[in-house]
Amino acid sequence: MAISFDNALGVHPDALNFRVERTKVLASNLANVDTPGYLAKDLSFKTVMKNSGGNKVDKPVPQLQMSSQYAVPYQNTQDGNTVELGVEQAKFAENNMSFQTSLTFLNMKFSGLAKAIEGR
Repeated sequence: MAISFDNALGVHPDALNFRVERTKVLASNLANVDTPGYLAKDLSFKTVMKNSGGNKVDKPVPQLQMSSQYAVPYQNTQDGNTVELGVEQAKFAENNMSFQTSLTFLNMKFSGLAKAIEGR
C-alpha cells in the first residue's frame, strides 16, 4: 500500500511555505526602513487560507495563492515610508516562532511515518 504524503502531512508543508514567503516580505520591509516613499507589505494567513478554496485542515491544500497587501501604518511619516521598525521586528519574530512551530509539527509527522514504516 502506497503512502500519500499529501494526506499524511496535511496542511503543514503549505504553512511552512507561507512562513518562508512572509519572511521574505518582512525582511524586505526591514531592509527598506529608511527608503523614502517605500510602502510596507505583509501576507495574511487568513487571506491565503480563504483563497485556498476552504479546504479543511485534514485535506491537502492546493498551491496557495499568495499576494502581498500593503500594511497600514500606525503613524505616518513625512517621507511617505510606511515601515515601522518596531512593528516589523515584532511581526518578524512572531513569524519566526510560527515557522519553528510548523517545522516541529512537520518533523513529528515524519517521525510518525518513519515509525509506521518500521512497524513500531
